[in-house]
Amino acid sequence: MDDGTDEATPARLIDAKIEALGDWRGQTLARLRGLIREADPEVVEAVKWRKPSNMLGVPTWEHAGILCTGETYRDKVKLTFARGAALADPSGLFNAGLDGGTRRAIDIREGDSLDEAAFRALIRAAVALNTAPKPVRSKS
Repeated sequence: MDDGTDEATPARLIDAKIEALGDWRGQTLARLRGLIREADPEVVEAVKWRKPSNMLGVPTWEHAGILCTGETYRDKVKLTFARGAALADPSGLFNAGLDGGTRRAIDIREGDSLDEAAFRALIRAAVALNTAPKPVRSKS
């Protein structure tokens, strides 16, 4: 859709990244993007960490802070949840970064299946965590 706005909008950069991949990784990233949008219609897409070696940057989905990032590697698509260690994961989707104190990730390799309902629930839980009232620190 050409609406006359800047071609380098985050959505267009993510579209370009998906198209540039041109393989199962692009298809997987596009599917995950759709699931994120379904789970949180108010999600904001951003692109971070653009540099000469990665001109299209890293797709990022935000709602009151980063929910997750979508990185692509030769052998996987990695969704890293910024506050994943604080999220319940009853379906066991997290399979990477499990020893980190803050982040957790889901690595998806070619041919892997994903429990889409559990993934949408994880996105909604990340939104709830980001939008929850922050505890007030006492000044004692």
